[in-house]
Amino acid sequence: MNMDWKDALAGLLPDDYTPADESTPTDETAAKPCNDRLHVILDRKGRKGKTATIISGFTIADEEVEQLAAKLKRRLGTGGSARGGEILIQGDRVDDVLKALTDLGYKAVKN
Repeated sequence: MNMDWKDALAGLLPDDYTPADESTPTDETAAKPCNDRLHVILDRKGRKGKTATIISGFTIADEEVEQLAAKLKRRLGTGGSARGGEILIQGDRVDDVLKALTDLGYKAVKN
């Protein structure tokens, strides 16, 4: 009795198990962007001369802002944070942030 590994694993699943549909939206496509215009600015104030890119103008929940910040940081390969309804991305990344936000379906302008 030679079982295939897929059959062996299938035997471990409950009888009422149904696999998730392949067309289920992923984390990237499931988020619905807000319809507001986001403002992307370059800032140095209060950062000991270090440059930061600030994204403001969100009307979505703080946890959604944090999720977007995580996506942007991963995509841009940089550090940052989300607090107070704003996202801070380390460094002068205004153009990169504008492109990333547009690709994710947000309306963003450079200030």
